[in-house]
Amino acid sequence: MSPTVLVTGALGNIGRAVLDELLARGYTVRALERPTRANRALARRRYPQVAFVWGDIADPAAVQAAVPGADAIVHLAFVIPRLSATGRGSEENPLWARQVNLGGTQALVAAAQAQPRPPRLLFTSSLHVYGRTMHQPPPRRVSDLPSPVEHYARHKVLAERLVRDSGLTWAIFRLAAALPVRLIFDPGMFDVPLDNRIEFVHRRDVALAVAHALETPAAWGRVWHIGGGPANQLVYGDMVRAIMDTVGVGMLPAAAFSPIPYPTDWLDTAESQAVLRFQTRTFHGDYLSELARAVRPWRPLIRALRPAVRFYLLRRSPYLSWAQARRLAWEGARA
Repeated sequence: MSPTVLVTGALGNIGRAVLDELLARGYTVRALERPTRANRALARRRYPQVAFVWGDIADPAAVQAAVPGADAIVHLAFVIPRLSATGRGSEENPLWARQVNLGGTQALVAAAQAQPRPPRLLFTSSLHVYGRTMHQPPPRRVSDLPSPVEHYARHKVLAERLVRDSGLTWAIFRLAAALPVRLIFDPGMFDVPLDNRIEFVHRRDVALAVAHALETPAAWGRVWHIGGGPANQLVYGDMVRAIMDTVGVGMLPAAAFSPIPYPTDWLDTAESQAVLRFQTRTFHGDYLSELARAVRPWRPLIRALRPAVRFYLLRRSPYLSWAQARRLAWEGARA
């Protein structure tokens, strides 16, 4: 009988890649997810072979219903600063986010500890735990001390501690930036200075690392960096330009972006790659091609309405006035 793996946050950006990878490898997969209409429809359409337990990660009863019989847990569910599937971010709703992020992790740990054969627990953390590090030479190493500056990153640090102190067999992944393949019209895109270092990792490579960890005894009891490697170590401005050109919008002006260093950086992944063998895709070679296919039906319309689209995006920047956004939108559209 194949091992049973419980995945929390299973229908998110990384979660779906993890489900696909585990199912392809023959695992029995169970998922704990919020019972929204969209989630239920996606589960029926795409994942009929997954046993879904519908409930909130912060609800101990839902967690207790999901954990029994699991051989391993992949804990992805977490409220993030922007682009949250809940529609609410961790920084605007810190008390609620803490209940979900830490309350959910506590409930999961307690339910796992209560099992006759406790499952292994793999927790996905983030490179955000290191804080603002642009003044330090890269790369960041697992031995670097966390210095979180956001509620989200503080929650990650505390959740890591819960996992390490749980007495369970555990592994922790600190992830680089795993971008969703879709149009992103979110103010969060302006939070990062254009000269900020950032490392991309493909969501399917994260899923590959998860699968290999489940099959690699040496992966457990360790914290690992899961980044794309040197080929995916970028400066944010280059990333934005490539995405905006692929979508058909064109590069946005520097004045729209924050001047405050952002908590992303390049990561040392030499050891994690040697053990987990997961770096197979690149930002330029894979992600941009996927994005181009995803936006192809919309690209003619975007190009036709380019000034309006640029104005819509620039109006979402907290660093520009209405008049500045209008002027810069038209100037960029003529470029």
